[in-house]
Amino acid sequence: MENFIVSARKYRPVLFDSVVGQQHITNTLKNAIKNNQLAQAFLFCGPRGVGKTTCARILAKSINCTNLTDTHEACGVCDSCNSFQNGNSFNVHELDAASNNSVDDIRSLIEQVRIPPQAGKFKVYIIDEVHMLSQSAFNAFLKTLEEPPSYAIFILATTEKHKILPTILSRCQIFDFNRIRVEDMANHLASIATKEEIAYDIDGLHLIAQKADGGLRDALSMFDQIVSFSNRAVNYQAVIDNLNILDYDYYFKITDFLLTQNTPAALLLFDEILNNGFDGNHFITGLANHFRNVLVCKDAATVQLLEVSESIKLKYLEQAKQAPASFLLSALNISNQCDLNYRISKNQRLQVELTLIKISHLSQALQLSQSENVQLLAEQLKKKPETVLAEDPAEYKKTVETSIKPAPSIIPQIPKTEPKPVEKTDEKEVETKPITPKSFLPKSGIATLIPNLNNPNSIKTKEEKEVEIIEVTGNEKEDFTQEDFIKAWVNYSKQVKSENKMSLVTLMDNYTPTLKENYIIELQIENKFQAGELLHEKTGILNYLRTHLHNFSIQLETVIVEQLENKKPYTSTDKYLFMVKKNPKLEDFRKTFNLDLD
Repeated sequence: MENFIVSARKYRPVLFDSVVGQQHITNTLKNAIKNNQLAQAFLFCGPRGVGKTTCARILAKSINCTNLTDTHEACGVCDSCNSFQNGNSFNVHELDAASNNSVDDIRSLIEQVRIPPQAGKFKVYIIDEVHMLSQSAFNAFLKTLEEPPSYAIFILATTEKHKILPTILSRCQIFDFNRIRVEDMANHLASIATKEEIAYDIDGLHLIAQKADGGLRDALSMFDQIVSFSNRAVNYQAVIDNLNILDYDYYFKITDFLLTQNTPAALLLFDEILNNGFDGNHFITGLANHFRNVLVCKDAATVQLLEVSESIKLKYLEQAKQAPASFLLSALNISNQCDLNYRISKNQRLQVELTLIKISHLSQALQLSQSENVQLLAEQLKKKPETVLAEDPAEYKKTVETSIKPAPSIIPQIPKTEPKPVEKTDEKEVETKPITPKSFLPKSGIATLIPNLNNPNSIKTKEEKEVEIIEVTGNEKEDFTQEDFIKAWVNYSKQVKSENKMSLVTLMDNYTPTLKENYIIELQIENKFQAGELLHEKTGILNYLRTHLHNFSIQLETVIVEQLENKKPYTSTDKYLFMVKKNPKLEDFRKTFNLDLD
């Protein structure tokens, strides 16, 4: 029986042009060979199975080839190429750093570097998984890597670039390998299936490429597995049966159920998925990805982001026409939240079922949100606070009661009133001011302007509403007394106390401000901390005072008055001076007897 060679080894690229999905690196290396500008050390880093070691071998083979082609590829027929392909080249040395990571292994390598090549131009040292070297081994390797002989070239390969010392990185020319695109992997698998005379469909190959997650070696391993499983016929059904992948049809069906609010059918389908051996977390992540793909198909410009075959893409486009974007966004959010909570949930199945129930009711919620009553309330919310007293409170009550949920915080609309003429009374003339759009509602008075719908007696008359509204223009400069100011100061302190700003309340209650000239209010405090607290709330205080005192020239200034504490005498000198301060004759006594302090 002929020995079987896995596809990952049998179809391993031997030329730069046969490397899949890394053209930016292969073109750079070919140009370096062409211009004879090879670096002394290369570092190939990237995910597993994307061609790092393969490119290192192709580079080592090409730079020692004695008969390069016109495209600067190795000829494959010269003595150097033949010895490399047979595995007995003396110019190419491979070292697995995972199992040879000690200082002695690196010292042995350095001893070999001193010997020049007997045939060929360069000696190439390929060190795979270089991040596994120990700290001491890295340090022993530094000098040789920085100043190697002219004939020595080092090619380091790693999947974890962040574990390599910066001193090593600075001595290497770094090449970052990309994950291989799904389309490129599917085409490569198709070419191998054609060479091996294996029946295939493109949907199955796309599924293998997606499962490989950017690694071509993983894709080739799964390809060989499915070929054996399906008796040399790679099709969509064989792939989902062998690789434990949820069929696209499950997600399309369950999305249709959720769009039509068929909650029982969605729950039964999820039960069928669990009975087939699939994990609930695997299902919910796949469902979120499905919603993402459908959302991507809502716009023709983003359809190219789908990494699926053409037949599956048509299904996505068809479902995208039926699913509103608002539904998809909400479903994505709910699915993502379920994915975050799944691992910490004690009843994981219930977590997924609740998610499906929530998503199935999204359509009903969207329909209710577009009803006339809700639209009316939404428009009222958009209006400014000063235009929110309703002309007919009964109509407002009816609107609130017929909405999808009570909204007691919604303020009815203020009627637009025309300026009234001067009304004459028996005593004097009274001018009634109109409510202008610049009317200002006090911060604590908004709730009092909303009529209590359950108590008709609480609905105030038009004249009462106008009295409560404080009309300001921003140019007022009315005079006021110290008593008026203190009263407003105390009222604002009571207001912030209801907002639990206790530090500000303490500051306002313990320190009495003083009214100076030009309406400057001076507040004496003790430290910078209090000044910072007051500065943080200064805007709110000024707005309140200016509005209620009808004077927009009011300014608030803080003055820090540090209180000097009585210094207690501790040393002998301090105690003596303290005593002299009380009895100056003590100093004469000291001088008379020529006494000294300790």
